[in-house]
Amino acid sequence: MEKNNKIVWITGASSGIGAALAKIYADKGVKLILSSRRLAALEQVKSECKNSKNIKILPVDLSDFDAAPAKVQKAFDFFGKIDILINNAGVSQRSYIADTRFDVFKKLIEINYLGTIALSKALLPFFLQQEGGHYVVVSSVMGKYGAPFRSGYAAAKHALHGFFDVMRMEHQKDNINVTMICPGFIRTPIAMNSLKGDGSVLGENDQATRKGMLVENFARKMVRSVDQKKWEVSFGGKERLGLLLKRLSNKLLHNIVIRSKVR
Repeated sequence: MEKNNKIVWITGASSGIGAALAKIYADKGVKLILSSRRLAALEQVKSECKNSKNIKILPVDLSDFDAAPAKVQKAFDFFGKIDILINNAGVSQRSYIADTRFDVFKKLIEINYLGTIALSKALLPFFLQQEGGHYVVVSSVMGKYGAPFRSGYAAAKHALHGFFDVMRMEHQKDNINVTMICPGFIRTPIAMNSLKGDGSVLGENDQATRKGMLVENFARKMVRSVDQKKWEVSFGGKERLGLLLKRLSNKLLHNIVIRSKVR
């Protein structure tokens, strides 16, 4: 096991990308704070990690904005500092705009954008006090271009890029780094947990996610990118080509995406 004195706080750590990251960082000897809404699932992830004595559990509900300052203080008090906050928690969507209730769009913004902002903003004074820190944000290729069935999800992820690009600009002088991670299709429960137009949970997987990158492979690549303090990176399959097409021709990207069978 590597010696590592860093303190890493991971949201959405109860499954998928967050759980995979926790295991990799635990192998490196990093001290961890694991957060999500599901306490029992967090305890299970902790039990599967090495060096579990240096892992703390902190349940967090991102939709409870007012609780963010107290949650940050508690997280800070565990080890006396936080080096990296990995904003990984979020929820996706599988519904056409015309079939989606407004409160579903509101929930997507509250969890994927505002909840992340509330937690990150509450942590900022601590980063300033300790003269450094690192925000890592798990966005999506949908944070760079949209696709049918994911309107509200794409909008929330786009908003994260706008906010954290400015965070980097304003606080680079304070030794505060920002890394945006834009995964394509990764084999996680994200599709299963997606919201339908009526707000209910989809409860089934889709072919693109089933055939996506193994979450363990993605997590290893992500950790390397964080270690290198990269500004923005993307991992996945051919869906990443949309990032290039977006720069070359919006119309071409539009025509390719609407002809695709990904829903």
